[in-house]
Amino acid sequence: MKRIFSILCASLISMGAYAVEIAGVQLPEKLTAQSESLALNGAGVRSKFFMDIYAAGLYLAEASSEPKQIISDDKSMALRLHITSGLLSGEKMETATREGFEKSTGGETAAIMPVIDNFIETFKTGIQENDVFDFVYSPAVGVNVFKNGELKTNIKGLEFKQALFGIWLSDDAVQDDLKSDLLGSL
Repeated sequence: MKRIFSILCASLISMGAYAVEIAGVQLPEKLTAQSESLALNGAGVRSKFFMDIYAAGLYLAEASSEPKQIISDDKSMALRLHITSGLLSGEKMETATREGFEKSTGGETAAIMPVIDNFIETFKTGIQENDVFDFVYSPAVGVNVFKNGELKTNIKGLEFKQALFGIWLSDDAVQDDLKSDLLGSL
């Protein structure tokens, strides 16, 4: 039953024509969340110490360059991370993600710590170059977390979605130029 559910959920993330190449990775022009079409709003690269870590694409129902609005909206959206470095481990991703949640929420993670821990479990199975993570939010469903097209977990709640997308879009985003790129500099 879980396998059938995973296949069904994976089919909800459909790829259309490729829109852009970032760091050698083709990001699709569109993704689908719960039958709602989402278009690539912007894409960029997360780099650290002059090394590309992952290519990221932000998908929205309507184009926007307003980060606070995107974070606060209770609308379908998605973020795709395509890992481009074999040096990124599950442990490093966990550490970076926890730091991202701290920054995104201004240190106010206590209320959502159990769901952050649930989210982090996705990375504990290991990360390899060319792994693809999709974080797909739909108001009725919450955030579906996919790894390589397979549903790993579902986390309900707008507050979690806001903290998650805030990692890349908040005032204290993980990387300023990546934030700018996600906001539509295609």
